Amino acid sequence: MKAATTRPRDAERTRERILASARREFARVGFGRATVRGIAASAGVSPNLVTRYFGGKDGLFVAAAEVRLRLDDVFDGDRASLGRRLAESMVARWTTMEGDDPLLVLLRASGEREEAARTLSEFLDAESLEPFRQQLLSYGMTEDDATARAKAVDAFALGISARYRVLRNALGDADAVTDWIAVTAQRLVDAP
Repeated sequence: MKAATTRPRDAERTRERILASARREFARVGFGRATVRGIAASAGVSPNLVTRYFGGKDGLFVAAAEVRLRLDDVFDGDRASLGRRLAESMVARWTTMEGDDPLLVLLRASGEREEAARTLSEFLDAESLEPFRQQLLSYGMTEDDATARAKAVDAFALGISARYRVLRNALGDADAVTDWIAVTAQRLVDAP
């Protein structure tokens, strides 16, 4: 009798397929309507593997929403043009990303899932607020001033991102939005 042949297992590749399917599904229908069964089917795996790799839907969502902001270009330059660089970076992200931004998916879910709200808060603190605060300190601001201004810019960026992406261009065309964000962000950085 011939031994059955099986395909070699590649846990990392399987995990990545599940994550790719989850990102598409969460972006398409949101957290509440996405199902583990649907995501698993799209990835070509058993729903049990979602539980094995991610602990269930909540863990899968957190892993799928993981994203990094690229702030190096925003910070590369002088203080007088920081608002412009931030605005261009934000609008470029909104206008070039395929599907829904994972940050937007996380923002939407944060209203209904405590874990999503905690994840979004931790992400923004680590990837946005603290790097921005460090940049302001490098311009010679005091700790208190850099912290207050970084928080103001962070809150502004989150609010404008939600408004622009959720309400679909309710603020005008990309150039007008870029100009407005640039001026407003620079005022938050420079105001007495």
